[in-house]
Amino acid sequence: MDQPTRQPMDEQQPLPLEGITVVAVEQAVSAPFATRQLADLGARVIKVERVDGGDFARGYDTAARGLASHFVWCNRGKESLALDLKDPRGLAVVRRLIADADVFVQNLAHGAAARLGLDAATLCAAHPRLIAVDISGYGGSGPYADKRAYDMLVQCEAGLVSVTGTPEQPVKAGIPAADIAAAMYAFSGVLAALVRRGTTGRGGAVEVSMLEALAEWVGHPLHHALHGGEPPARTGLAHAVIAPYDAYPTADGGRVLLSVQNDREWRRLAEQVIERPELGMDQMYATNASRVANRGKTDALVARALGVLDAEEAMTRLEKAGIACARLRDLHELAAHPQLAARERWRQVGSPAGPLKALLPPITLPGGDEARMGDVPALGQHTEALLRAVGMADDEIAAMRRDGVAA
Repeated sequence: MDQPTRQPMDEQQPLPLEGITVVAVEQAVSAPFATRQLADLGARVIKVERVDGGDFARGYDTAARGLASHFVWCNRGKESLALDLKDPRGLAVVRRLIADADVFVQNLAHGAAARLGLDAATLCAAHPRLIAVDISGYGGSGPYADKRAYDMLVQCEAGLVSVTGTPEQPVKAGIPAADIAAAMYAFSGVLAALVRRGTTGRGGAVEVSMLEALAEWVGHPLHHALHGGEPPARTGLAHAVIAPYDAYPTADGGRVLLSVQNDREWRRLAEQVIERPELGMDQMYATNASRVANRGKTDALVARALGVLDAEEAMTRLEKAGIACARLRDLHELAAHPQLAARERWRQVGSPAGPLKALLPPITLPGGDEARMGDVPALGQHTEALLRAVGMADDEIAAMRRDGVAA
């Protein structure tokens, strides 16, 4: 039997999706964030946008040097093609691009892709090697199929808001958790479908709904409620079933979080941080169940011990005791995080507003090319080049621009 060829250790490998072409009729966050992952790993991503303003996420804000922060985050490394898909000429261009593509992604409103003939079933029947991804709010069937599905609405429907916040007030997550969940399952679904195509030669449909993706992420409280009878309580920064596990103020105005995962750690915390070793065996605190039952008193003990220390001293003492801990950082502190700096995770990407800072994606492939972090495109920046690539002559392109079919 032939032995597999070994890759020389010093030979740089290409990005894993080099040579893969993705066409995306996408908007907002869920599909754009999924296809950005593909672009970072080497795929060519052609983003089809409306001629009248493009992806509406371009208009969410102007925080990124005049550009929308959502758009900058989700759309680097793509080619922007601005077309009116209601005009047969615009739709024909997209169909030509899809015919040569490996992956098609869309997150249009329910039924819109089917009306255009861009739904997964239609496309996969015409192109057996194509992987066609439909991202929706609630799935293609069922009583919620036609409902509008924005991130906060799905967070509510998925129960995430019910377990987030304080006892008095449920709150949504501070990030678009439903969009991100759907995006990452679409991304991994594409990768799985590409692996399957490599063995079978056939593509196929990939379906992802925001509700189902986020319901999976809510798995811990869901199973707690299903099998334990009661949903976990909303406890702010505290953990619902572990104590002490919360944020505590320090003398310099900071906040330090700590997590005691077992009773051995509690004994170390009592001895080395609280400096009351007898609490380690006190029946009121000796087990996690007793500490949760006496959460107020437990937290008060920890708060008094940390409240006389500055944040750095508190962190040092906790780490010396082997207690898991963290600083409560704001976003500017995250941007200056010493761990991100030490691992050289920041890069610059181009944009219509000039260079912008961006984090390397968290998938690191040692021994391979670095993630391809391309520019954030202007609306229609690549329209002419792509129209020429599908064989359109100058007069056809001029007519499409004149008629508002392309921009």
